[in-house]
Amino acid sequence: MYTMSRINLNTNHQDYVRYIFLDIVAIFRNNATMKQVFSMHAEVCKTLANPKRLEIIYALKEGELSVGELVKKLGIPKANISQHLAILRQRRVLVSRREGVNIYYRISNPKIVKACALMREVLTEQLMEEGKVVKKAKVG
Repeated sequence: MYTMSRINLNTNHQDYVRYIFLDIVAIFRNNATMKQVFSMHAEVCKTLANPKRLEIIYALKEGELSVGELVKKLGIPKANISQHLAILRQRRVLVSRREGVNIYYRISNPKIVKACALMREVLTEQLMEEGKVVKKAKVG
């Protein structure tokens, strides 16, 4: 794992990134670790393979919301949204806190939002490309 012993106050950003990268490479050279990470990755993808859950993540990208606020914002019945929230929490995509009678949810790691946004960008580009292909087919 990454240790601070290689870093001193004079270490520049490029060296810092290189040290972290080398540590990550060392971790992934261990085939058992790679298999474990791939397995975890597949589980997260299964969790995110539901449009309602993706809507919930998108709604929470700006910060935490209560169950009631999510119901209002997304128009999903409370029982249904509660099931999805429980799954997202179990898979550690979301974390929750209780305040009185309300339960608030937030994204556990901002990189989850970035990953989802990146996938949406890819899909948007694909849709745009398909649109170009359809236009060419109609013209041709």
